[in-house]
Amino acid sequence: MKYESLQKGKLIKRYKRFLTDISLEDGSVILAHCANSGSMKSCLEEGAEVYFSPAKDPKRRTRFTWEMIRIGEGWVGINTGIPNQVAFEWIRMGVIGGFEQYDVFRREVNWEDSRFDIWLANEQEQCFVEVKNVTLKVDDVAMFPDAVTTRGRKHLETLIRVKEQGMRAVMLYFVQRMDVDSFAPAAEIDPGYAAALGKAMAAGVEVLVVQAKVTPEEITFARMLPVL
Repeated sequence: MKYESLQKGKLIKRYKRFLTDISLEDGSVILAHCANSGSMKSCLEEGAEVYFSPAKDPKRRTRFTWEMIRIGEGWVGINTGIPNQVAFEWIRMGVIGGFEQYDVFRREVNWEDSRFDIWLANEQEQCFVEVKNVTLKVDDVAMFPDAVTTRGRKHLETLIRVKEQGMRAVMLYFVQRMDVDSFAPAAEIDPGYAAALGKAMAAGVEVLVVQAKVTPEEITFARMLPVL
């Protein structure tokens, strides 16, 4: 995925979860939307270089969207809307392997009382894929979640029911940073979610972890990460 029209600044602060103040090179300050409801632990650093994009909707209150932040030597993608879009394209194009047998691809499909990010199908099988953005880093391990998430636990429970009804169920974690080499659930932050993930894996829900390289120019596939 290519970025277009990104602008550079420095992070002043993030507040009220969805608002961000960013300073520009000329000394002015803009208000940007933070498309991330988590704590953003390990990817918030005041004064760090950031990139943001102009909003497509001219009526939106915040005219810009915060996209990424420089942490250490690399970039961390913080926009949680990006992984769903990119993962769909990478699955459809075969960049993420294991889905070549499907010929129907859709986004945002309802099933029971949940909405899944991706739905795939062929004449023999249906497959539901839930995508989660991962930015939390502990040592060299990417972790999810970075805050307690009852919604995330509900998605895992629904994936179990999908599997029980004879369909394929996939939990896909999308890691938007390059300074990690494996993935694990953040049990210390949300033990309930970690337990639910273990239960889902035991029930046959597949867990895939994609690592993406984020730069101000583009997001590219890096590799699949192992699950600890």
